[in-house]
Amino acid sequence: MTYNPISVTELNKYIKDKFAGDEMLNNVLVKGEISNYKHHYTGHLYFTLKDENSLIKCIMFKGYAANLKFEPRDGMKVMLFGSVSVFERDGVYQIYCKAMQEDGMGSLYKAYEEMKARLEKEGLFDPSHKKNIPLMPKCIGVLTSNTGAVIRDIINVSTRRNPNVYIKLLPVPVQGEGAAEKIVDAIKLMNEQKLADVIIIARGGGSLEDLWPFNEEIVAREIYASELPIISAVGHETDFTIADFVADLRAPTPSAAAELAVPNIADIEIKLNSYNNRYKLALKKKVEFMKLRYEKCMNSRVFKEPTQKINEQYMIIDMRVKSLQNSILNIYNNSKTNMVKHISKLDALSPLKTLTRGYSILEHNGKVVKSIKQIQKDDEVDIRLIDGITKAKIV
Repeated sequence: MTYNPISVTELNKYIKDKFAGDEMLNNVLVKGEISNYKHHYTGHLYFTLKDENSLIKCIMFKGYAANLKFEPRDGMKVMLFGSVSVFERDGVYQIYCKAMQEDGMGSLYKAYEEMKARLEKEGLFDPSHKKNIPLMPKCIGVLTSNTGAVIRDIINVSTRRNPNVYIKLLPVPVQGEGAAEKIVDAIKLMNEQKLADVIIIARGGGSLEDLWPFNEEIVAREIYASELPIISAVGHETDFTIADFVADLRAPTPSAAAELAVPNIADIEIKLNSYNNRYKLALKKKVEFMKLRYEKCMNSRVFKEPTQKINEQYMIIDMRVKSLQNSILNIYNNSKTNMVKHISKLDALSPLKTLTRGYSILEHNGKVVKSIKQIQKDDEVDIRLIDGITKAKIV
């Protein structure tokens, strides 16, 4: 028997027709808890309806949403009426909700919201308090159940990314009575004995009741007080616990927590090789640049004729010496000329000049006699003539 292949669109349409032909799927009344709620700007409501073991996507178009008497929100328990159909483009089935009413909000969810608001107000979620995750941790401390897929996933991802990393498991109960106290004790022990570089607190998905130990206040405060950085990986990607908000880093899944905690050694090797190549290239370019500078320097006149600059300076010195000599000579000649002029003037004004014309100068006791009153009878006086001095006596 031969089959003709059909397209994906034809297959999805066939499945959608099958859903449409089922009377039960056209009129379903389902109860569950809302999660991942989104009120789209178009007015349509998108959310997931879940219980302890399963979930289904839902959509409520704007026309039906306008009839709601309440505002849906995450954690709210509701009953909804609608039909199950296939969205052909994505090949997924979902509930197309026509009516919805509250089925009550669980006491646990109320307690969760109240505690979240209180701890946030106290500053336990403050980003400034969060510690950095070590770049290259040698030891990863894991607080989870020693059975199940969580620890296996963490070990597989961690060792694949870095075979040299050491995983230290401290088994703790992850649900049920007394689990919160055990988790607190394990965090304290990890810190007191410095058993790891970073701690991963992890467990798989579950209901709000199953995840409740990670919403306990004692766990939140112990995570906040931890000196070792803590990564929280509790539940599925859409699940949020108080531990997620207090922890230094939140991972959507345990496997993702391992990826965040343990760097991929292959990526680091690639990065180191890249840095090494860049350094080599930079060094090569630097050497080439220095070589060009060296050749340029060696070809310059300074190195080819090292005395040229000195000789030029000598020439400048000679020019300035000659200029200085000329200046001194000019000053000397000018001064000499002025001196001759002054001597000539002094000579013309000199009283000795009159001696050449037949005059004489009478001196008594070294002083020129200007008046007869300066001399007396029998005084000896000196008579200065042009060619000498003679003495005379006053009679």
